[in-house]
Amino acid sequence: RHRWRSDGRALQKLPVHMGLVVTEEEPSYADMASLVVWCMAVGISYVSVYDHNGIFKRNNSRLMDEILKQQQELLGLDCAKYTVEFANQDKADQVLNCQSTLKVLSPEDGKAEIVKAAQNFCQLVAQQQRTYTDLDVNVLDNLLSSTNGFPDPDLVLKFGPVDSTLGFLPWHIRLTEIISLPSHLNISYEDFFSALHLYAACEQRWGK
Repeated sequence: RHRWRSDGRALQKLPVHMGLVVTEEEPSYADMASLVVWCMAVGISYVSVYDHNGIFKRNNSRLMDEILKQQQELLGLDCAKYTVEFANQDKADQVLNCQSTLKVLSPEDGKAEIVKAAQNFCQLVAQQQRTYTDLDVNVLDNLLSSTNGFPDPDLVLKFGPVDSTLGFLPWHIRLTEIISLPSHLNISYEDFFSALHLYAACEQRWGK
């Protein structure tokens, strides 16, 4: 436990928002819960969990139960220091004193949200509350609601053999560092921390 805290502090930079993207067909609730708890323990403030079939989102109660269980097992008496807010709309009653915020996403939170934002903007134009020349990056950012106030992800860990994020928040990962790992199944803390170390060492040029 003490190592996790010191590991987070030792890194040159730590992502504020990390995406955990599973492209494998059989997601593991236990392994994903471990990843979420490790994110909390090293000091990552926002975590998004995503699989392209929406399995985690449809069964988010099961995932959250596993996260709470592993908080107790992995963090023990320190558990209260690492409370998590579950930001899913249908679980608003499960908000705890928050140090990390978790969002469970599916493809409907990606491209469909962009379509909805475009429709909303067109409606505003039709109502003469906007003109078509008003549309820019900032306006679209404001119209998009899928991350509910989350900052854009700094880092995405993509698990599985597919060379794609399969629809994970396509608008929000324009500047995101993406690191691919073979699988989330039986992933070790060493694998997780190695990815964080790789992110901390990379130089982000922001398109320059």
